[in-house]
Order: sequence, then structure tokens, then C-alpha cells
Amino acid sequence: MFIQTEATPNPSTLKFLPGQSVLGQGAMEFRSPEAAAKAPLAQALLAIEGVEAVMYGGDFVSVTKKDADWAHLKPAILGTIMEHFVSGAPLLTDGAATETDHDGEFYDAADAETVATIKELIETRVRPAVAGDGGDIVFRGFRDGVVYLGMKGACSGCPSSTATLRNGIENLLRHFLPQVKSVEQASM
Repeated sequence: MFIQTEATPNPSTLKFLPGQSVLGQGAMEFRSPEAAAKAPLAQALLAIEGVEAVMYGGDFVSVTKKDADWAHLKPAILGTIMEHFVSGAPLLTDGAATETDHDGEFYDAADAETVATIKELIETRVRPAVAGDGGDIVFRGFRDGVVYLGMKGACSGCPSSTATLRNGIENLLRHFLPQVKSVEQASM
């Protein structure tokens, strides 16, 4: 098995591509061993000293480090990912709850049509690009012309995430929806 690695715009996050489907659709992020209790691969990766967070994407696993050197972490991470996929173990154990993108959303029912368009634009134009960088972005809410988005994986804590929100996503949404005034990052 050959696992490719790709840098992301976030220097603290690397994207690992095992050459096969990981989650299929959507994304799941794990920031603690407790959160990864039913995700054996994420739990094993979080047990590596220096690993701060793990995110499963469609065909990748992104790993975020804290106060560690990639030269020391990368071999252990590659070995753990390879061992998991070669073993044929499940990514999630029975009873593991998968995240839904609708958890914790907020918006006024009168804005339902605008929100539907925002979600469609995010799903078709933004998420694929962000996944290419080892992250994910999801709709969290819309209030008073402000769109709230949650960022995961490489996007969470990325130095360029503010520019991505302001210059990229905000401009895109404002182009199609003049009622959008700004885009803000929501806590996940």
C-alpha cells in the first residue's frame, strides 16, 4: 500500500491519501481520544505524541500537529494509517454517530430559500476546493445578512482561513445573493 502525503495551506496539518475511500462523503473531525472512541484509526493517530487533531474526508485523512516536527511524526502516522487500512478494520465501529451537516444550524424560517442557495453554493463550489486542501467547511447559520461557517481539518486554525472566508467565500456568496453582507467563522 502506498500512501501519498500532501502539504496543506496550514503548516500544522498534512493530508494523507491512502488511495482508497476513507469516509466517502462528508467529513468527521476528532480532537480528543474521547471524541474518537468509536473511530479506531483516529484514536490510534491521536495516541501519537504530538498529534492534536484528525479529520476523515472523502478520500483522505488530515492530521494536525502541535509543537512537534513533521520529520518525527510522519513515519508514525504513515505506519498507523497503513496498518489500519491493510488490516481491513472498519473506520467507525458499530454505533458510531456520523456527523450531519445540519446539527446546530440556525436561521429564520423566512430565510429558508436564501439558506438553501447558500448551502448549494457551499456544497458545489466551496467544499470540493477546501477538501483539496485537507479541510472541510459547513454551513452553521444565517442571521441579519451574516453567514456563519464552521471550518474543520486543515482549515481550522489555518493562517489563510480568514482570507479564504473574506476574499473567496464572501465574494462568491455576495455575487449570487446580494442579501449576504459578510461571512464569519463559527465555532465547531
